[in-house]
Amino acid sequence: MRPLTEEETTIFFEKLTKYIGANVKLLIDRPDGLYVFRLHRDRVFYVSDAIMKRATSFGQKNLISLGTCFGKFTKKSNQFKLHVTALTYLAPYAQYKVWVKQSSEQSFLYGNHVLKSGLARMTENTPQHQGVVVYNINNIPLGFGATSKSTQECRTLDPAAIVIYRQADVGEYLRDEDTL
Repeated sequence: MRPLTEEETTIFFEKLTKYIGANVKLLIDRPDGLYVFRLHRDRVFYVSDAIMKRATSFGQKNLISLGTCFGKFTKKSNQFKLHVTALTYLAPYAQYKVWVKQSSEQSFLYGNHVLKSGLARMTENTPQHQGVVVYNINNIPLGFGATSKSTQECRTLDPAAIVIYRQADVGEYLRDEDTL
């Protein structure tokens, strides 16, 4: 487990900024102590500094995971892909939010994009291609994605048009259970 390099840090924080903006600093300097991001086997983990220091007594081959996995770097293109496990930390700080109707909630959890007909409401002035956290009507975070159109463009869209491109959702746990 090692700290992120300059290049990895830039790529990682650019991805987080897409969803939570300047609130990234709130993830590191928390009232309950200092938290850090560490890289282990191409995966970025979010862990308390105190726990991370205790974990240094374990060998790297013996350590499987530590803290919460935020995502992983791809091997070929070195891009960062957020995992749904980061949703708990992204949701409270999200700049832009989208709420889906009950009828569209199950479709989203099955891995489909959000259509205009399933959109209940959207944060005002959300730009196109912006990272958003997807909630159900009861304000429970379901996943995250990217907008295909801005808020103003969504008002005039066809009901069958895609509004949010799904990137991760909590239904992945069940869908990926067979592959683990």
